[in-house]
Amino acid sequence: MLEQIFAVVSSYLLGSVSFSILIAKWVKGIDIRQHGSGNAGATNTLRVLGKGPAAGVFLLDVAKGVAAVWIGQWLGNGNVWMTVLCGMAAVTGHNWPIWFRFKGGKGIATTIGVMATLAFLPALFAGIAAIAVIALTRYVSLGSLVFAALMPVFVALFGLREELLWTSLLVGLYAFVRHRTNIVKLAQGKENKLGGKKGVPHGE
Repeated sequence: MLEQIFAVVSSYLLGSVSFSILIAKWVKGIDIRQHGSGNAGATNTLRVLGKGPAAGVFLLDVAKGVAAVWIGQWLGNGNVWMTVLCGMAAVTGHNWPIWFRFKGGKGIATTIGVMATLAFLPALFAGIAAIAVIALTRYVSLGSLVFAALMPVFVALFGLREELLWTSLLVGLYAFVRHRTNIVKLAQGKENKLGGKKGVPHGE
């Protein structure tokens, strides 16, 4: 039991490491949450700092999700629910990081890392669909929501374990809750597009 508690807490603390905040502070000496959309994630990093830092943030945030699932597998003795809990803990940490006064990002990159580790093919197909949507519309938030919505669909189509279906539904719900302001802006036609001016105060 102690090992399992340690695994979940460690995953949350790992998820709480906001690379967007750290890299923005290191590269430009700023708090990324006070610039652009105010979101501590890869998309806002792209708008404020450019492609290199954004790529680094994205990859590191994905890696957090992968590492959390590995922690769950290692300390959970193969228990699927432990890997699920650790993955969810990492996403929770990214969204509400204890190290940064509980003001973090929206968790999509970390969710990708978690789901790609737990259910690679569903994540791959959902990811391809999301990339296509972003390429066509230039709305990263819309692509993120498409990924979140399609994950449980593909998990079900591939006939994967029930635990993974519930996980995909939960992280999907997380994504929609965190993107609720983006959903309103998309409906109003006010959402910021990828490639827009740096520092525009809305969007991902």
